[in-house]
Amino acid sequence: MRSSKKLPDLINSFRIGLDKDKYNSLNIYFQDESRFGLMTKQKCVLVSKGVEPVGKYQHSYKWLWLWGSFSSLTGDAFYWETSNVGNDIFEAYLKVLSDQNPRELKLLIIDNAGFHACQSIEVPENIRLIRIPAYAPELNPAEKVWQWMKDKVSMKFFSEISDLQEKITMMVNELNPDLIKSITGYPIYTNCFCE
Repeated sequence: MRSSKKLPDLINSFRIGLDKDKYNSLNIYFQDESRFGLMTKQKCVLVSKGVEPVGKYQHSYKWLWLWGSFSSLTGDAFYWETSNVGNDIFEAYLKVLSDQNPRELKLLIIDNAGFHACQSIEVPENIRLIRIPAYAPELNPAEKVWQWMKDKVSMKFFSEISDLQEKITMMVNELNPDLIKSITGYPIYTNCFCE
């Protein structure tokens, strides 16, 4: 996608051209991945003047990657956890995502990460990739989902990856469809489906 101004026309073209024999619905998802680790994520805290903030801190290079796709229309979400990122993992992620409701044509908004290099991967038939402009993460509401999750783990101490995974599972379970729609409901996208 070269410009966010062209998005309504692009989405409308998919809607008009929807093959009703193959697909019974069209949905838009925002895909991104984020690293969660054992290194304590710090944030600003309020303290009285002259009082030094106190908090546990851990410096560790153990982490995991959480992949996610979120729909601002239905509140549907899909998560996948991996130990790293790469083209082959992105391709496998798309395959598993496509198997979720295979009669839905998925418009997947993605950023320009190097491992999203679509020339070298096989994209499933029921997924259409739409790139946001370079250096424009504010156009991908999935970033806000990660912010919501990372706010819940900031200033927290996890001694093992399994403890962090348990916390991530709890947060994923909290992300119900209404919450996902409220976080990802950018008018630039939702208005395209209100015509």
